[in-house]
Amino acid sequence: MSDPLQEPLQSLSPDTLDLHRALVSLEEELEAVDWYGQRADACGDAQLKAVFLHNRGEEIEHATMLMEWLRRHDGRFGEMMKALLFTEAPIASLEASGGGGAPAVVQTLGIGSMKGA
Repeated sequence: MSDPLQEPLQSLSPDTLDLHRALVSLEEELEAVDWYGQRADACGDAQLKAVFLHNRGEEIEHATMLMEWLRRHDGRFGEMMKALLFTEAPIASLEASGGGGAPAVVQTLGIGSMKGA
């Protein structure tokens, strides 16, 4: 794995290590999306730009596949994705502290209000 673990390897379960692998891989794929986008933007050659944009699309596919794995293998990711993705509600209203439009799953995180603290 390219990203260092925070805890000793022998202290981590196979499930935790797989989650770590997925998260590090997702980070790498998203970084590649950004890099290819920048290269395409800066490139003066139309054919090379097309290659960069193609590669960017492939990286988006890879990142999305990893997100789907996370949804299927980590219940909390699944809950949040179900509550927050593919909705037409204003994005800021989906956050619990954002007010009225927050889905119930977000409002019940069990974290007390910071208002008046």
